[in-house]
Amino acid sequence: MEADKFIKILESDFFTGVPDSQLKALCNCLIDKYGIDKNHHIIAANEGNSVGIAAGYHLATGKIPVVYMQNSGEGNVVNPVASLLNKDVYAIPEIFIIGWRGEPNVHDEPQHFFQGKITLKLLDDIDIDYYVLTPETTEEDLLNQMIKFKTNLEQGKSVAFVVKKGALTYSKNIVYKNNNTITREEAIRQIVDSAKNDLIVSTTGKASRELFEIREQKKQSHKYDFLTVGSMGHCSSIALGIAINKPDTRVWCIDGDGSILMHMGAMAVIGQNKPDNFIHIMINNYAHETVGGMPTVAEHIDFKNIALACGYKYATIVNNYEELNKELNYAKNNRELSFIEIKCQLGSRIDLGRPTKSPLENKNQFMKLFI
Repeated sequence: MEADKFIKILESDFFTGVPDSQLKALCNCLIDKYGIDKNHHIIAANEGNSVGIAAGYHLATGKIPVVYMQNSGEGNVVNPVASLLNKDVYAIPEIFIIGWRGEPNVHDEPQHFFQGKITLKLLDDIDIDYYVLTPETTEEDLLNQMIKFKTNLEQGKSVAFVVKKGALTYSKNIVYKNNNTITREEAIRQIVDSAKNDLIVSTTGKASRELFEIREQKKQSHKYDFLTVGSMGHCSSIALGIAINKPDTRVWCIDGDGSILMHMGAMAVIGQNKPDNFIHIMINNYAHETVGGMPTVAEHIDFKNIALACGYKYATIVNNYEELNKELNYAKNNRELSFIEIKCQLGSRIDLGRPTKSPLENKNQFMKLFI
């Protein structure tokens, strides 16, 4: 089904959420139709944030908002759905559009397997009726389902469309770009060269995939790297837990703008603990690139001063390779909690692969360094 037809049948003019590759057609359609517009379309920091924004929209207008997300985001919405939206609390109705990654019997990455298995059960548990959208779903099917859902919505109950792979399409190709010159892969290559035998914790998505391939290209061991293939937004917290308990070992955290924004409070906790063996690197391309390239708000945020305000001892921004090499060397040779923001291009190699080791193999190899 064409995404614009799907949107029309929902009869809503306000959308908020976190981009998902499974919903790329929907996301591109929203960008094409509304762009980023506070009155019609807001890309949230995390899925719980989008539920709150949508709730405010309903309170102010009485109309039904739409929240979109990958099914991994269900965990972030459980609290606001159960304690805010639920019919026994405020009875605030929202329409959820959920990309079904890790659908049973459909090939996907390891981090999606369990989440995919429990996707529908979680919706049952939080009292949200759902309809599974497939490539075979017709407009008539959808119209009939919306008639059924309207009864729920009128009673203050939320509903959900769970979207299978290929269920939504969009004919226009939306191109996302920025004017930065550094590539993420080359930045990670320089970080690897600087880190040597230090530990590296990398965020979910292409950053971890590139780190893995750089090690392969260099014929280096993966034992120093922890690839955070799931749990977006938590790699810096993982790195903090390691840094605190291994104070004589330097820990580099390769983070992303979407990841940092998703759970930004982690920076305050890192700053409060001030591990002097922690180097926090933010690769900022202003986008959710791994899931399609839709923008984040990171282009307009002063992360350097946020880091300093949180308690980091040193913070800087780099825009070219010369600055990057200088700042990596400085961080390597100084024992202080540091934050480096790298302004990066969007894009990756077409032939970028995925780790050939399982998450469990990665964990066991990493932990053998200490235990």
